[in-house]
Amino acid sequence: MWVGVLVAGCAGLLALTLRRVSEAEAAVVERLGRFSRVLRPGLHVLPPLLDRIRDRVDLREQVVPFPPQPVITRDNLVVSIDTVVCFQVTDARAASYEVADHVQAIEQLTLTSLRNTVGGMDLERALASREQINAALRAALDEATVRWGIRVHRVELNAVEPPTSIQDAMEKQMRADRDKRAAVLTAEGIRQSRILQAEGEKQAALLHAEAELEIERRRRAAEAEDAASQARRAVPRQTPPPAERIRHPPLRPDDPRRLGRYR
Repeated sequence: MWVGVLVAGCAGLLALTLRRVSEAEAAVVERLGRFSRVLRPGLHVLPPLLDRIRDRVDLREQVVPFPPQPVITRDNLVVSIDTVVCFQVTDARAASYEVADHVQAIEQLTLTSLRNTVGGMDLERALASREQINAALRAALDEATVRWGIRVHRVELNAVEPPTSIQDAMEKQMRADRDKRAAVLTAEGIRQSRILQAEGEKQAALLHAEAELEIERRRRAAEAEDAASQARRAVPRQTPPPAERIRHPPLRPDDPRRLGRYR
């Protein structure tokens, strides 16, 4: 019986002594209320009643979205902006002792920096300068959180929503711009169509004139050839002289023609 009690007591003491730390996690250990050390992933032995784990800190990069916050621009318009912050704990001791709640602290610091940055811009510039706002927020957060053992990797504006009246005005302006661009494109298309039509008519007129000239040239060539042929046919033939105009020498007495044998 005593053996069983001893074994149970040893098992309970061992359970109170052994502590497991998971991967990508750090455990901050205190001894008698003071910081002692930071435990890395693995199995560790902690003396009971002397050491205790104060915090378990996640060392992975965390992506924390913050709810929309109202921000007043330089032209006195209230816009609703929600942000996403990507950060990572690099020093578990500082994250445990330098700030009470580092997530809430980052949220409040983000809101303050966002109001300072966007408050110096008008609405149009705030809507078009997201990269500039992201860089300014990251620089402000990185400077403030370095002593908390936290590194801010990225800050992104998830959405920038102006008031409803401004949204309606912007939609009307965008619709007017689209209609204007459509009208310009239509007019340009009509202009190009007319230009192409005029060019086609001009080309057709040139081709028709060339065809008329070619027809006229061929007609004149045919007429010249016909005139030359008629001129050749109109040349008179050379007729032989009449018989009575031919004079023959006198016939001799023994000439057969005189005797009537030859005519």
